[in-house]
Amino acid sequence: MSKTVLTYGTFDLFHVGHLNLLERLRELGDRLIVGVSTDAFNTTKGKQTIVRFEDRLRIVQNIKCVDHAFAENSWAQKAEDIRQFKVNVFGMGNDWEGQFDELKPLCKVVYLPRTEGISSTRIKDALRVLDKAHVEELKQALGVISTIVERFE
Repeated sequence: MSKTVLTYGTFDLFHVGHLNLLERLRELGDRLIVGVSTDAFNTTKGKQTIVRFEDRLRIVQNIKCVDHAFAENSWAQKAEDIRQFKVNVFGMGNDWEGQFDELKPLCKVVYLPRTEGISSTRIKDALRVLDKAHVEELKQALGVISTIVERFE
């Protein structure tokens, strides 16, 4: 009997941490299906993506270990997706530990370790230095530092 694993994510700025998690989840079953959060759903979560939904979905659909990817439109759809896809295992990164335990009556729920040192949030923070407003802040800070240094010359 085949075992189906289900996970969800935004998968913005796809990186090796995403790939590692998907590969580990795929090892838990014979089939991995992935819900990719839509831009509209991310807005309700207070998230703004850099990569648009259609591109994020296409990326996930073309990952070798993913058998099927589809749109995630709401928190509420998870239970219905578990029933529809006959899911045996629901898995997420351990940063979500305990957040989906209400699904345990429907299937096994697992939380796997994240890849240390990488996340979309960290990448976005690193890219923030390229933002015009941040560059202006840096220029102002350099001006203040220059003034202080001049006092000691």
